[in-house]
Amino acid sequence: MHKKIFLSFFFIFNAYFFGVAQPTEKIIKVIVAPDHTDWTYKVGEKAKFTVSVLQNGNLVKNAKVRYEIGPEKMEPTKKETLILATGSQTFEAGTMSTAGFLRCTALAEIDGKEYRNLATAGFNPTDIQPTVDNPTDFDAFWNEAKNELSKIPLDAKMTLLPERCTEKVNVYHVNIQNFAIGTRLYGILCVPKKKGKYPALLQVPGAGVRPYSGDISNAEKGIITLQIGIHGIPVNLDPQVYADLGRGILNGYPNYNLDDKNRFFYKRVYLGCVRANDFLVSLPQFDGKNLAVTGGSQGGALSIVTAALDARVKWLGAFYPAISDVTGYLNGRAGGWPHYFDKNGFAFNNKKEKIETVGYYDVVNFARRLSQPGIYSWGYNDETCPPTSMYASYNVIKAPKELFLALETGHWTYPEQQEKVTNWLISKLKE
Repeated sequence: MHKKIFLSFFFIFNAYFFGVAQPTEKIIKVIVAPDHTDWTYKVGEKAKFTVSVLQNGNLVKNAKVRYEIGPEKMEPTKKETLILATGSQTFEAGTMSTAGFLRCTALAEIDGKEYRNLATAGFNPTDIQPTVDNPTDFDAFWNEAKNELSKIPLDAKMTLLPERCTEKVNVYHVNIQNFAIGTRLYGILCVPKKKGKYPALLQVPGAGVRPYSGDISNAEKGIITLQIGIHGIPVNLDPQVYADLGRGILNGYPNYNLDDKNRFFYKRVYLGCVRANDFLVSLPQFDGKNLAVTGGSQGGALSIVTAALDARVKWLGAFYPAISDVTGYLNGRAGGWPHYFDKNGFAFNNKKEKIETVGYYDVVNFARRLSQPGIYSWGYNDETCPPTSMYASYNVIKAPKELFLALETGHWTYPEQQEKVTNWLISKLKE
């Protein structure tokens, strides 16, 4: 099957699983750019940033700009407010003495309204090493957890959703027993109607609470798709239900039971991803070998975790993985989402039990154990999942890997990123 038939996948996936969108265009544009075209420097090398303010493609003369420069997510080391006589000016940014990222954020005030943008210079990013501990019993902990999971019946229940089915695809709401009796995993399964054997793609979600509609488009083109939720609730309810839960009982869910590695919220989530694969490989339509996993943000983290825990996964595609090197803040640099130890969470979370727990769940320690080829994509300007944290995970991967950088992207993707990862996954699934 030709690769182009899959190109729609990541446009659908982005909307449902990343929970983010490319920023909207505005009349006034603030452009921030480092003086190296690849935005990358050597440690000790001095960087410069140019800030330009444009309207209708032309520089805005005498634009009022305030900017600040400093290591990402840390207190700025330089602040200044000035008038850009020509509409553009270059600033000395200094350097970094260790591998990391230096960020310049600029705000222009035009007619009483502020316009913001940023750019980030990387200093030897491939030399960034993780700060999180690697527990000596990490493998034993997860092997025991998977062993316990394997003893629990799948008890899969598939409910056909006739209103969503097409001429070529059956769509089901799936209800599977998760890691403990009484806990459930829900998702939307799309299966080609035509008799045959098909590859399968597990789609793991970004952070938040939402319904899912299923990836029907790609199922129509010959791939079994399963989109899962992580909250143990059906994924086909009225959207208001999820809005209420997200503002209510599930508000702050990444922190639940962080002081207990056996009860921490993400234990159910990580094992649930393995359980989703248990279900996929049990389907009579599965081809028996071609299984991939993909996602962005929290889903990028879950893609790496799932592949590390489950050898049945043959390939993964991860966009800006979260939960990466979260202890960075305890070592004077940015840590990964959900920022347990930043200035807002430090007092509450800087406790021995919580620091110990994150070692068993941090993506870094799963990345160390990956054996499957993977493709990864992010940008230097991500303020949700700092590139320092993502490189801390990426740099310890010993499996075949490819990183597609879209430098100026934040916590969102360009279509070119989506197409790049899509084409890579297709080429593997169709080998």
